[in-house]
Amino acid sequence: MFSIFLGKRRKYNLILAGLLLCLWFIRSFSISFPEDVIENDVEVVFWNCARANSFKTAFLENEGIPDIMVLNEAKAISLDRVKKKYPEYYFYKSDFQIDIFSKTPIDIEIEQVSKFNSAVIKFSSAGINFYVVDMTASLDVPKTWEFKFENKIVKNTENTIVLGDFNVPYESRFLNDLKDHYNHFFSKKGNGFRETWPWNMPLLSIDHIWVSKDLKIINSEKINTRNSDHSMIKTVIRK
Repeated sequence: MFSIFLGKRRKYNLILAGLLLCLWFIRSFSISFPEDVIENDVEVVFWNCARANSFKTAFLENEGIPDIMVLNEAKAISLDRVKKKYPEYYFYKSDFQIDIFSKTPIDIEIEQVSKFNSAVIKFSSAGINFYVVDMTASLDVPKTWEFKFENKIVKNTENTIVLGDFNVPYESRFLNDLKDHYNHFFSKKGNGFRETWPWNMPLLSIDHIWVSKDLKIINSEKINTRNSDHSMIKTVIRK
């Protein structure tokens, strides 16, 4: 768009813009071949639901009830009604706008929040360790501080899934530690653009699911929705 107003250099800037567009497309677009899901596989879903939604909407968006679902910025309502509707399942509501659902018991091990409101919750369920990360979006808070806080808590590198709204894109250097020890759900088994924000436009991939390399990713999906500015993301794991 800037190239239109750059006069004599317009041609060269358009060529450069085209090359950068091709580079972005190659790096962001994934093609993979999902495998058949079997009974013991674990379906994991994460969604930043923008303070306007709860599990009722999330189950509809997912077109079913997964094994594990984590909602960030969930609607501030009591879970009593949904617990009555699904008495055979397990729910947990944190003080940090993070809600957790599981078909198996949830064991909360760590709940910590930084001085600048980045939150990390460690829990176990379905025989897997989980870390939920909600990184602050404040532009005046250095990312170095908050990722240092997160890296001190996220220690497990086996039988572990790290998921959440990291508020940095896949390309960020702050995700290098995760890239060393985990596979990115969409880069490994997704189809299409991995970007999750905003409003179904492929601008930034700030919502992530990272899977330790001893676990197998069977398939992954990004679900576009108008109910939040973030896409819902999900993956199926085989232990």
